[in-house]
Amino acid sequence: MKELKENTIWINYLRTAITILVVFHHSNLAYTTFAYFNNEVYINSTHPIIDSKRWLGLDILVNFNDIYFMSLMFSIGGLFLIKSINRKGQKQFIFDRIKRLFIPFLFLGTLFMLVAYLPSYNISNGNWNLQTYIVDFFTTQNWPVGPPWFIWLLFAFNMLFAITYKPLSNLYLKVGSNINKYGKQPYIIILGFLIVTSLLYIPISYKLGANAWTGFGPFDFQLNRIFLYAGFFWIGVFMGSVDFNNSFLSYKSELVKLWKIYWIIALAIFIILTLIPPYLTNLVIRHGVDEFYTWIIYYFIYTLSICFTSLAMTTSFKTSIKSENLVWNRLTENAYMIYLCHYPIVVWTQYFLLDFELHSSIKATITFVAGISLSWILSTQLRKIKVIRRFI
Repeated sequence: MKELKENTIWINYLRTAITILVVFHHSNLAYTTFAYFNNEVYINSTHPIIDSKRWLGLDILVNFNDIYFMSLMFSIGGLFLIKSINRKGQKQFIFDRIKRLFIPFLFLGTLFMLVAYLPSYNISNGNWNLQTYIVDFFTTQNWPVGPPWFIWLLFAFNMLFAITYKPLSNLYLKVGSNINKYGKQPYIIILGFLIVTSLLYIPISYKLGANAWTGFGPFDFQLNRIFLYAGFFWIGVFMGSVDFNNSFLSYKSELVKLWKIYWIIALAIFIILTLIPPYLTNLVIRHGVDEFYTWIIYYFIYTLSICFTSLAMTTSFKTSIKSENLVWNRLTENAYMIYLCHYPIVVWTQYFLLDFELHSSIKATITFVAGISLSWILSTQLRKIKVIRRFI
């Protein structure tokens, strides 16, 4: 094994781990107790396939993932952009982003989603008429985007970054230097992280609710999280303006040394977040507390969960990944394509399992194993195709 002293392979492994969690997340969604299927407009369902077998334990796993993992993915997506645009120049950077993100999103994303939602159409309409299905997909269902929503939104952030980079380049360096300056005072960094995240998430979530989606066609996104995702993306950009890997995120930094504490706090906060809703409701009904205050309390605890779980994931990977691993390397090479193609495999596996009398946890496990292994195999084969290899 090759020792990694100043390498950032741990970031690639972290990104890959989140991709695996995305597959795990979708593998569980058919079996949560809050899942529901809309027969008239299946895209309004919580997931393309909903099984009669449910388990509360899967709710907990899904909710834990949902709190932080896409925000962290956006942050990782911003880390190396300044180095990239300085090396390539603005025009080449934009061209590469179109090639790497937008084209795969539009063409492969649409193709994979057409395959993924076919079982939902069959459940809703009782037939496999492909012509009618395709028309319904683009009209009634309004071109469902599925998991690739992340890719188009990341592309949009990349374009905004590229357009504004020159006038803001000094700001990036100044903010990055300030973060670096407080590297030996992790509590200041953590406090700043909490304040920024709270401002980006709490007001809009209180105003719009926690599940507000909007968009046009495949350009769909979760409205109450748009500022949160943009904020995490630009936090990554600011971090990438300095040598973060050998300063405030070095192996010996005070911020990284606290990784075990972050996990303890993150798990404790998540337990509180899971258990507190009935108590907050009781404050409103029995004690006449204004609902505004209980919502603010809930969203603030949610914000704490976002921050500390993100910190725990980031610093624990930084601490633990000190040498390369062949399996992780192969997974990392295929992570992008796995993200793009896993959804139809997950959905069709859930569809085939509908009539089996198995516990929901067993079904979820089978789906996850199939989702990871088959999408990995499919990715390996697809990336051998010359035209696909040019983009992925």
